Amino acid sequence: MEGYKRGFNSIDEYIAAFPEDIQKILGELRATIKASAPDAGEKISYQMPTFSLKGNLVHFAAWKNHIGFYPTSTGTQAFKKELSIYESSKGAVRFPIEQPLPLELISKIVKFRVTENLKKAEIKSGKSKK
Repeated sequence: MEGYKRGFNSIDEYIAAFPEDIQKILGELRATIKASAPDAGEKISYQMPTFSLKGNLVHFAAWKNHIGFYPTSTGTQAFKKELSIYESSKGAVRFPIEQPLPLELISKIVKFRVTENLKKAEIKSGKSKK
């Protein structure tokens, strides 16, 4: 998409760079992620909208024919079966633009990533009860 080629300072700015129909899709995705990870912060990383909580949780981006969703390799692996109907790679999923986003599945993946990041942070800080 044309808007992707320039630098962005916020997710609002990123979304505003796209046509209205794409803005609507990106807005739904953003709202789903926010609802699933209410304590996560928003930022632009790798020129993509990113949610972070004790490290990056997920990224997303609009492309010509799909919405890219990047929940890391652990996020795609944990939901491999559910994501099998979409084009995917190690840490990315491509949701076709002409199909509704699987918001319930996205929510589950984001919640999985929140749990994963919080556990990692707990272990790192030495507060693990293992």
